[in-house]
Amino acid sequence: MTLSLNYLELTFFFDLNLLTVENGLNGISIKNINFQTILQTIIALLLAYGFLISVKFLSKWLSERVPLRFRAAAKQSEPFLQALILFTTTIYVLSLFLQLSTQNLLAITGTIAVALGFAFKDYVSSLIAGVVALFEIPYRVGDRVKIGDNYGEIVTYDLRGIRLQTVEDNLIFIPHNKIWNEPISNANNGALEAQVTTDFYLAHEVDSELVIKILYLAAYTSKYTQLKLPIRVLVEEKLWGTQFQLKSYPIDARDEYIYKTDLVRRVKQAFAKHNFTYPKSYFSNE
Repeated sequence: MTLSLNYLELTFFFDLNLLTVENGLNGISIKNINFQTILQTIIALLLAYGFLISVKFLSKWLSERVPLRFRAAAKQSEPFLQALILFTTTIYVLSLFLQLSTQNLLAITGTIAVALGFAFKDYVSSLIAGVVALFEIPYRVGDRVKIGDNYGEIVTYDLRGIRLQTVEDNLIFIPHNKIWNEPISNANNGALEAQVTTDFYLAHEVDSELVIKILYLAAYTSKYTQLKLPIRVLVEEKLWGTQFQLKSYPIDARDEYIYKTDLVRRVKQAFAKHNFTYPKSYFSNE
């Protein structure tokens, strides 16, 4: 029964679609296909492939050599250039085989797009979401994002999806259509810096003012800290002890975990000198 309904739906879809674009396709004529046309097509496809590889390589190479403030811009140009290359190549190849006016071009590309969208719904949904993401910009190459349970830096931005590099050095591919129904947390949103929160837990009887001074000193004297951005210490009482949160920014968001390690190491050394005690148990009744 389901197969019959799908068949009827597909038949109705193509009949309706053909009726809609029939007038627009009347003026299309196929050009004479010869060896030169085939050769031009092969050369165009090879050039497009070469340009796509070159754009990916050059954007990565350039982003590592320009000043830090320009690194994000160098990386973010990659998806726009890739989309431009694919669009231009598609139009050029179609023009080699078909005599197309502007009206005919719009009609045939619309028909193909709708047909492919029906046949490859999820795939095309990712492509459309990728185009939408180019303009809404929920993330960029170089951003540190959390999508679902996955957190890491976006290292590549393809038309169908992105690749995240996690702290464990794993590459995770995430299709763009996740933006339709998944919350996206972006730590730096195109900036070089991303806020780092470092938690410390001590017993109730410690001198809170002294702890706060130590945390500020550790942040201000770290070689990784971006001193142009604010540094804050938040304190919260728990049933089992006192929680201290040090919020600060590294100069480069890539150094997030190196920066946090540097802060923890030096803060714990200071805590040891003052014989600060830690909570005896770590159970929260929240």
